[in-house]
Amino acid sequence: MKFKLSNDVFYRRHYFEIEKFLITNNSLHITSEKSKKKFEHHQFNNLFLKYEENKLILDFDNINNQYDTVVLSDLLENCDDINLLFNQSKKILDSNGKLVVTSINSNWNVIVKIFEKLKLKQANNRQSYIHTKKIKNIAEGAGFEMINFYTRQIFPFKIFFLGNLLNKFLESIFSFLNIGIKSYIVFRKIDSLYSNYSKSIIIPAKNEEGNLVELISRIPKNYKYQLVLSCGDSHDNTLEVANQISKTENYFDIKVIEQTGKGKANAVWEALEICTGEVIAILDADISVDPETMDNFFEIIDNNYGDFVNGTRLIYQMEKGAMRLINLIGNRLFQNIVSVIAKRQLTDSLCGTKVFKKDLITKLNWWQKTNKLHDPFGDFDLIFTAAYFSEKIIELPIHYKSRTYGKTQISRFRDGYKLIKYLFKSFFIFSSSKN
Repeated sequence: MKFKLSNDVFYRRHYFEIEKFLITNNSLHITSEKSKKKFEHHQFNNLFLKYEENKLILDFDNINNQYDTVVLSDLLENCDDINLLFNQSKKILDSNGKLVVTSINSNWNVIVKIFEKLKLKQANNRQSYIHTKKIKNIAEGAGFEMINFYTRQIFPFKIFFLGNLLNKFLESIFSFLNIGIKSYIVFRKIDSLYSNYSKSIIIPAKNEEGNLVELISRIPKNYKYQLVLSCGDSHDNTLEVANQISKTENYFDIKVIEQTGKGKANAVWEALEICTGEVIAILDADISVDPETMDNFFEIIDNNYGDFVNGTRLIYQMEKGAMRLINLIGNRLFQNIVSVIAKRQLTDSLCGTKVFKKDLITKLNWWQKTNKLHDPFGDFDLIFTAAYFSEKIIELPIHYKSRTYGKTQISRFRDGYKLIKYLFKSFFIFSSSKN
């Protein structure tokens, strides 16, 4: 029996892996005409490059659109001018667009050649499997920065159901080594242009009657933000106070919604539906984070330094009483676990203050619908979505303050168990192929 690395199982797994980068209409998948049969039936926006005299023709002149994501499948190993390929790709990308490059992991060069000699794999006459560091250097020269690198498929054969199980097991155990056959490198187009994006701030509020007036008054009045007050079922007059503020505030555009579900995450998801800003922030109503710092968060996005800004409470010394000891221990533990799973060095995964571009919402919906995970706060959903789609995540230290009104809405043990369950499932999503 002959097995081929280019068989249906191998390319089906590859299809599932690049699918997440191509879920928007403003994305493009580019591969060679030799791969046409493998991809032409998928619901991608495909471009198949032709060959002339066994040379790949990099003809992008007929592409008139600008894309937020371009995926290059198996082109580098057949390309005579990789620098030109990157420069051509850059021209058709939006500001800060993503370029995803897929290839064969160069660590498998010798084994791939052996497979070809034994006719276990289709021979590639022009193979040039390049080391990731060299690809990174070429891309940087063309104006890109590398955001993420990972590999998939350690065992590329099916062998009934055993192959899929063996591959998932090996990927999960050895994911930190990046020894999979297929490599995925995500680059971000570097654009130094300043963008004055429109902005919305979501303020989830439950039992926060005594905080809302001060919170709104302290948000800097140097930009006409849209403020969305998402009010949960409260024991005090949170909703009434929010409605009164919306009537008397004459600078910000304030929208008040009465939350139909329960929990902070639901309050945020319902507020997202009416946000009009190109950039969206989440600011807790307890004033544990100074509202004046919102400008610092937005500045990072406006300057195109990142796609997602995560506040971190665990850099500066906290105000006394701001966080209980058991919560602090839990946050320290979660930050390390999240960093390992998402392969990002994060210092605080559960800080409520987060700022991101609006296009993350489509990716967030895909993450939630596809993986069916339950996050009671929304922090994990947002961070893991950003990491899974290789957004550039920046952390901004904040001074964490103690409450002056009300008490925390978090149940340490019940909600902690939910988050542990979430992390366990996420580990396999991030570390193994979808079959």
